[in-house]
Amino acid sequence: MGKERIDFIDRLQYLGLRLVTMGLHCFPVERNLRTAKLLGNFMYAVDRKHRERALANLRRSFPHMSEEERQDLARRSMQQLFMLFVEVLFTTRMVHIDTWAKYVELDAFREVLALLLKKKQGIILLTGHYGNWEILGYVMATLGFDSTAIARPLDNPHVNRWLLGVREKKGQRIIAKKGATGEVTEVLAQGGAVALIADQNAGSKGIFVDFFGRKASTYKSIALLAMEYDVPVVVGYARRIDNQFRFQCAVQDLIRPEDWKNQDDPLRYITQRYTRASEEIVREDPGQYLWVHRRWKTRPKGEEPEKYD
Repeated sequence: MGKERIDFIDRLQYLGLRLVTMGLHCFPVERNLRTAKLLGNFMYAVDRKHRERALANLRRSFPHMSEEERQDLARRSMQQLFMLFVEVLFTTRMVHIDTWAKYVELDAFREVLALLLKKKQGIILLTGHYGNWEILGYVMATLGFDSTAIARPLDNPHVNRWLLGVREKKGQRIIAKKGATGEVTEVLAQGGAVALIADQNAGSKGIFVDFFGRKASTYKSIALLAMEYDVPVVVGYARRIDNQFRFQCAVQDLIRPEDWKNQDDPLRYITQRYTRASEEIVREDPGQYLWVHRRWKTRPKGEEPEKYD
């Protein structure tokens, strides 16, 4: 059972966040992004727990990299979190149907857009905790391509409702992760698009596949849904350009049903393939990945837990 919430405290937190948001909107987004980087540097200096976790993950993922390089990547990773917060708050103000091309570059999206236009063809859209993972769905919705995204609600209900309004402003639908199975299957059955974050630790019930040379517990549900509804799986990303409010949105891999039909273990094939695509994305610019999250927390049976995981 989770810790009981105190509504008065939740409302104070919500009020404080709205006041901060008002203050941020008094300045240009680029200035706020520079401030966000400074806050990221501060957190890197004072938050030992997350700093050490990020460095531990980087040491195991890039064993031949120098410690100085890993420290730079861990610092950048913390900067990205604060930058993401600023970007989410400014997205609705800046990204519209007549302005989106000023901030977003679509790369290799032709096939995906063609699939989205097929009204009777469902599709699964995947990304990871990389760059600005929030803007992908928003831009697609701005262009008229609706999708249903799955997300864990924030603990503070007032903040959660407010941010949901921000994220759903252009038509993207957000549903709670818990109990989402029924709604997801309905969307795919009706030929809709489902968007998920695909690089979270899946616990003891997940399937272990390789991610940066280590076994990582990964959800089976994505591959099972793709197989059941015979739908393609798209792995994409939104990479920041020069630490500005500009993004390269691209497709890294497109996994079609015919790709897994003749595989001995299609469940493992799909899961490993989209995980490998996620790794390829991260390797292009590792500083934009969320190295503080516990991707390798669950270990295969008989393997000792790793420190800071």
